[in-house]
Formats: sequence, structure tokens, C-alpha cells
Amino acid sequence: MAKAKIKFVCQECGFESLKWMGKCPGCHTWNRMVEEVERPARAGIPSGLSANDSKAESIDAIDISQEPRVLTGSSETDRVLGGGIVGGSLVLVGGDPGIGKSTLLLQTSSQLAVKGLKVLYVSGEESAQQIKIRADRLNILTPNLLILSETDLTRIEAQIAAVKPDFLIIDSIQTIFHPAVGTTPGSVGQVRECTGHLLRIAKTSGIATFIVGHVTKEGAIAGPRMLEHMVDAVLYFEGERHHTYRILRSVKNRFGSTNEIGIFEMREEGLVEVGNPSEMFLSERSQGAPGSAVVASVEGTRPVLVEIQALVSPTAFGNPRRHANGIDHNRVSMIMAVLEKRMGLYVGAQDAFINVVGGVRLDEPAVDLGVALAIASSFKDTGMGPNDVFIGEVGLAGEIRGVSRIEQRVKEAQKLGFTRCIIPSKNLRGWTPPAGIEVVGVDSIQQAFQIVFRG
Repeated sequence: MAKAKIKFVCQECGFESLKWMGKCPGCHTWNRMVEEVERPARAGIPSGLSANDSKAESIDAIDISQEPRVLTGSSETDRVLGGGIVGGSLVLVGGDPGIGKSTLLLQTSSQLAVKGLKVLYVSGEESAQQIKIRADRLNILTPNLLILSETDLTRIEAQIAAVKPDFLIIDSIQTIFHPAVGTTPGSVGQVRECTGHLLRIAKTSGIATFIVGHVTKEGAIAGPRMLEHMVDAVLYFEGERHHTYRILRSVKNRFGSTNEIGIFEMREEGLVEVGNPSEMFLSERSQGAPGSAVVASVEGTRPVLVEIQALVSPTAFGNPRRHANGIDHNRVSMIMAVLEKRMGLYVGAQDAFINVVGGVRLDEPAVDLGVALAIASSFKDTGMGPNDVFIGEVGLAGEIRGVSRIEQRVKEAQKLGFTRCIIPSKNLRGWTPPAGIEVVGVDSIQQAFQIVFRG
């Protein structure tokens, strides 16, 4: 009979070694090598994802009519998932502690159960009584929602076979363990093995499964990076604990776009959808204040109007400070260099603080023009038009480049009552602006300055 072997595994990247090392050669972190027992594989344990007697077939002959998406009852969640839940999919949900991951999944479970679908909610962190207390607060009462407080994966599999649920929730994967793996729950080996078992169950039985993953202090999902490769979709639930708004963001989705976001508001009765995020982001805007600009960004298929604030002041230190919240720091530095070189604004000796209001993160270059004008407005201490929206990418030569989906951005601005939209001249061709809003095209940042500060 083969003997069990001892190995040391890094808890950050999964690097394996026969001896302990203080510094992991894989990810170069310190004191993350943990001793694990590697037992020989047992016969009879399935290693694949497909059922027995499977055979290759032509892609033209594969029938997908029996795999419709199931709507969760939340339009924001369905948007992020790509139009609903795909049967047999495995979805990983991550987020900071206390941000509302369990509340989101409990409400989603309730909405599915109300439709007559059977949902098994497995919690390794709370007892059934604790979940019941939270469910009463959220006004969740449905017999199709089954609660199981268990951490042993073999017992969970037995309950899945007995209950035969349509959907499965695991909260969280770091608390689940398999007895055949001789390590503690949450270790790299346990997370990898348990996720593999859940993936096999989801694919062979068609049960859509959601698993909650803890995050590290850097904000990444704890455990091996392979965990994110195994699942079909990775969702991050973001937000500030001292603010009520939460953002559900898709960073991987095999069945939809990875640029979609869902906006929720945390209230006493649970998470409530925000149907018009643009209005929410602009609700407390100080109109005409220096350093404030409104930009039109596109998140997935949804146009969103967001306020960008800039504060520029002379530095009191040798090196000026550059702080960007919600936008790429390097992008801000590039825009400030363009302003100094092309517009003669000596912002190199100024401290600059850029903030995207509402906690949303903007990654597309279409917001460059708004960032540049907000910085210039703060530097000049001059306010801009309170009803102006800015769209455009700023190039290194000071030119304003065209962006995509200009019609959707302008219509969103017109719907919210803005009267003028500054866009690239290239985007004026091929469409007719809606009534009630003036659309002005610019070719360079010099033209934008003349219109905004002198027009």
C-alpha cells in the first residue's frame, strides 16, 4: 500500500515543494508555505466532468434548446450574468467582508424559490437559526428554499442527491473541506479539490451553482488563481462599507459580457436595485463648482453619467502628489502632461487629486476630456457650464479622438436634462442628435478650452 507523502504548498499561488521555504519561488511572498499530506489517489473516484459512455459529436448536432437561461427576478443581477443563469454553470462571487455577498445570494435564492424552483443554500459560516433570523429581516418566506449548515463536502453531496435542487449556493468555499484531503479548510488543496467536485456536480447534473469566495487584503479572491479559471463566471461585489451603494461587477463570464455592472442600494430590508444609476451618481452634484465635470461612460451595454471632481493646488513638498480614486493613476499623469505641453498650464508643480463620485471605476478612455477639463477648471478656479457633458479620448498631441456608442451617451445626457454635449468631431457623422440638446464637435483640446472657458 502506497504511503502518504508530505509536501509544502504556497497558500497564495499554489506552488508545491518537497521542503519548507520561507519565500515562495512562485509568487515571492513570505511565510505562506504550509505543510500538506498528499495521499495516493483512490480507485473509483471520477476524474472527468462528463458522464460515462460519452462520445464526441459534431458541433452542428449539439442541441442547446434545453438550456434556456433562468431569470433571477433581479434585472441588475441578470444584466451582469449576461441575461440570466445558465443551467449547469458554476459562478464565483467575491467581495470584502460584510459587503453583502450572503445577503445578495439569499435574496437571489428567495426570488428563484418563489418561482417554484428548488434552491439548496449551504452555509459553512452560519447556523440554520442565524440564516433564519436574517431571512426574517429580509422578509424571505418560501418552502422551496432549503437551508443546510454543513462543511463536509461528502455530506453536502449526499444532501444534493437526496434533495435534487435546481440551484445550489455554497457560502463559502473556504469553509468547505473534503475528508480525503489531509489539510485544513481554506488551504490551497482543499479549495482546489472542493471546487473540482462542485464543478463535476454542476456539469453532470445541470445544477447551477454559486460559490462565495473570500478575498485577500489586496482585494483578490483568496486561494489558488486556478480557482477563477475553473469556474464559468467571476463576480465581484464592491462598495464602501460606510456607503449604501454596492456594485456587482463581472470580471469573467463565459456566457456574456465582462463589462457589465449592476447597482444596488443596501437598506434595512436588504439590497434594492438602482434603476437609474446616472441619476444616483449626480444627485449631490454642486453645479458650476470649479473642478467638477460630468462625463458619459459606457459600462457594458449601459450608458452611465458620472461626475468627476478634480482638486489642484500648489504643493507643499518637493514632489507633487498625484492621487486618483476610481480612475487609472497613469492615465491622469498622462493627461496632466498633455495639459502642460499643449495648453501651457503649469500643473507639474501642483498637487492633483482626482475622484470619481459614487465609488464606480472608469476604465475607458472616453472620459479623458472630462478629466482634462476638470483639472483645468480647478487650476484656473473657474467653473464650467452646469449643463455640459464631456465625451472624448485625449491623445498625446492634444487631439480629441472618437469614441464608440456616441448615440447612447448623448441620449442618456439628454434624458437627464443636460443641454450641451462636447464630443469629438469625428463622432458627428452618420447620426442625428436628439432634440433638446446641443452637440458640439471638437478636434483638439484647444478647441474644447475655447468653447468651455470662453464660449
